[in-house]
Amino acid sequence: MPSHAERRFLPYKRDDIYELIANVAAYPEFLPWCLAARVRPIDATSFEADLVIGFKMIRETFTSRVDLAPPDRLDVTYTKGPMRHLDNRWLLEEADGGCIIDFDVSFEFRSVILQRLIGALFGEAVRRMVSAFEARARAVCVPVSDKPATVLA
Repeated sequence: MPSHAERRFLPYKRDDIYELIANVAAYPEFLPWCLAARVRPIDATSFEADLVIGFKMIRETFTSRVDLAPPDRLDVTYTKGPMRHLDNRWLLEEADGGCIIDFDVSFEFRSVILQRLIGALFGEAVRRMVSAFEARARAVCVPVSDKPATVLA
């Protein structure tokens, strides 16, 4: 099962980055391959999100449950669609001059063909997605320091 983990420093307030990540309805505005999003509240700390993802000839809709634990954690658990498994987690911690994002994701498609196709591109796709969040932060968040965004080991 493909998985990816990434840790980055961003020169923005943790709360601003948290809000950016939690605003799933805005994902089609900046996230590669995200064509549409619909959010349905479950309770004060959870919602369901339907995302339509498209890449070349492939177009799929999947539903996930998003559990919010502000200001530092978001958990996404797959509930319906073309996958067997999808989990991702965002952890955010305050840091001098910004915040550190710790992101990890793992997934498995039901279709062997889709798994092979996406699996081969998975690492690059996730890097592009994380970079899209970083670019969105540059566009909508006010930096709190002059420190550059950095990929951490």
